Parts: sequence; C-alpha cells; structure tokens
Amino acid sequence: MSDILRELLHVSEKAANIARACRQQEALFQLLIEEKKEGEKNKKFTVDFKTLADVLVQEVIKQNMENKFPGLGKKIFGEESNEFTNDLGEKIILRLCSTEEETVELLSKVLNGNKSASEALAKVVHQDVALTDPTLDAIEITIPQDTLGIWVDPIDSTYQYIKGSADTESNHGIFPSGLQCVTILIGVYDIHTGVPLMGVINQPFVSRDLNTLRWKGQCYWGLSYMGTNIHSHPPPISQRNGEPRRQLTENTSSEAEFSHHFSAVISTSEKAAIKAALSRVCGDHIFRAAGAGYKSLCVVQGLVDFYIFSEDTTFKWDSCAAHAILRAMGGGMVDFKECLARNLETGLDLPQLVYHVENENTSGVDRWANRGGLIAYRSRKQLETFLSLFIQNLAPADTHT
Repeated sequence: MSDILRELLHVSEKAANIARACRQQEALFQLLIEEKKEGEKNKKFTVDFKTLADVLVQEVIKQNMENKFPGLGKKIFGEESNEFTNDLGEKIILRLCSTEEETVELLSKVLNGNKSASEALAKVVHQDVALTDPTLDAIEITIPQDTLGIWVDPIDSTYQYIKGSADTESNHGIFPSGLQCVTILIGVYDIHTGVPLMGVINQPFVSRDLNTLRWKGQCYWGLSYMGTNIHSHPPPISQRNGEPRRQLTENTSSEAEFSHHFSAVISTSEKAAIKAALSRVCGDHIFRAAGAGYKSLCVVQGLVDFYIFSEDTTFKWDSCAAHAILRAMGGGMVDFKECLARNLETGLDLPQLVYHVENENTSGVDRWANRGGLIAYRSRKQLETFLSLFIQNLAPADTHT
C-alpha cells in the first residue's frame, strides 16, 4: 500500500514537471499564449492546449501506475477524455508511448505537425524524477489493490495556470490568485465504501528563483486506513512565500468567546447570505482564493480552519485527495447542506463525502458533483462548534438554498 502512495508521489512530481515545462519552455509557452487570446487563436490549432496539458498529465499518471501496478490504471478516473480530433479530421487517442520518439510522433498528429512543441513536451513526459519522503519510507501497510479507485484532477485551477500571474501578493500566507493556486490532485478511495484512503496534492508553483525564473514546488500527502493515520509535515509557514499567520489552536472556551477565532477560505463567487453569516462568526478572518484544490490545501497547511463552498460545482476529483489527507490529520470533508439540515441533538454522524456512487438523475460530469457543497476541516471539535454558531447566524430562509 505504501508502495502505491510512494509511486503516486513520484507521478505527481512528473505531472508537476509537465505543468512547469509548459510555462517555462518557449515552444510550449507560445501555445499557452494562444489560449489567452480568445478570438485571436491561431486557427491551425483546433486542439485546446490547456486540455492537451490536462490529458497528458492524466495519461502519464495512468500509464505509470499501470506499469508499476498492473490493473490499477483502469481504475483511475478524471474529467478529461483522451480522444482528440485534428485538422484533418483524424481521431487520435492520446497515450504515453514506450519511447520518446513514438510520443513525439503521436503529439505531432495532435498538434498538427508542430514538431518543436511535440519534442519539448515528449522530452519532459519521458524525463524521470526523484521524489521521496523518509516519513513514508518508514511505514508498510497492505490494502488489497482490487478495492482501490483513484480520482485525478491533472491541473486544478486551469484559469490561473493559463493566466500565469507570478507576482500576486499573499494575504496572511493565502494567495487569492496566481500560479500558486494551481494544484495536481490524486485521491485514492475504497470502491466499496467510498471512503478516501490516500491523497497527494502537488503544488508545482510555490517559489520562483529570481535569477533563473524557474519554479519549485511542494508536495503534500496523507494515508488513513484501519486506524493508521500518517501524513507529510508541511514546511514552516515562512517557507511558503507568504506572511505568517497565527497558529491554529484547540480553543476550549465558550461559544461566545470562540466567535471570531475561526478562519475560513471561500470562493469569490460564494453566496452573499453565506458570506454574511461567515462574517458574523469569523469576523475579518475570511479569505478568498482560486481553485478548489488550493483552498483545500490551505486547510491542510493550517492557514485556515475551514474551506466552505455552498454550491454544487466541485467534483469528486476536486475533493478526494485533500479529504484523504485531512482524514489522516484527524479532520475530513463534509456535505455543506446536509450539515445545515443535521439535528445536533440527535448526535448524528457528520455527513462525510464519499467517492464511489454517482448522483441520481444526472448526466455528464454532474454525475460526480459534490451536490451539497462542502466543508473541509482539520478538527471535528472545531467544526461542531463552528456549525452551531454558523447556523445561528444564517437566516432561516438561507438554510435551504
């Protein structure tokens, strides 16, 4: 089991290298520039390059896992299809070939003969990387491989990725936008229960060398299975390219004193009623940030207590990785609307998100949406106290929106 997690760390770093290469290598960067010029795109490139980068990362993860653990590649799921149609009307299935030369040839078909871009992309795809964590090397756990499913979001926050802002200032260590909000998400779950077991979040763009302009990243992971909980140790906040924030503490004071001691990260599109109730509970400790993966990572890092999203526009591939890591830390990720409807006096369990069941009466990606929204948290005790205060401050009509 820990062998699988070790390989997931490895492939996440390969994926991060591809993401960085597409921004740092001229031939690939020019294709990303085309993505930014809506209405001015080169008509030769019918392929959305952002989608190509997404699919390539997804296929690298699938193929590497299949090579090491036969049969597992078929149980890796994501948003992207690996079928492309080029200008000649040819349908091309994008896959990782056994040699760099074969991958160049395949990518050239997808990119309508752009050899320099195809060669640059193939080179980084076949480049090996080294990423290890001594904490993980010290543990050995066995879980039957046939019980595992994997959700992948190859490049989360693609808008920020294409926009490419490198000079966004952080707010108490939290970036509202920019390349720092881009994440690669890999979550492993039990296909019978839907419980998340392992998660990897790779943040490719954490700090940039001012001389070479090259980026370095950071990887976070967690494993929670049968009473074993282990996770990576985040670097000190001072190393995260942001100003320090107060340390999170377990506060045992009364609810009245607890109010305004909480902090949350939310989407810029969050509903006004939710923001109003949050402001009454959290005061000015409310932060806005791009990317579902990055907002979840802010909770993992301890920069905030909660990530709250009331809408139904995140998906299983957005949440599974962070959910697994938070479980390993003693936290979790719950259904927002079910939490509001829950009767605390009856002591009902928290409605944890699960990852194995499609939503009824839906089609396409909506089959895998987190329909009730979500709350990511590090401490159940904090969440219970927060929910009590939040529900009190939410107008009755808003609990059903």
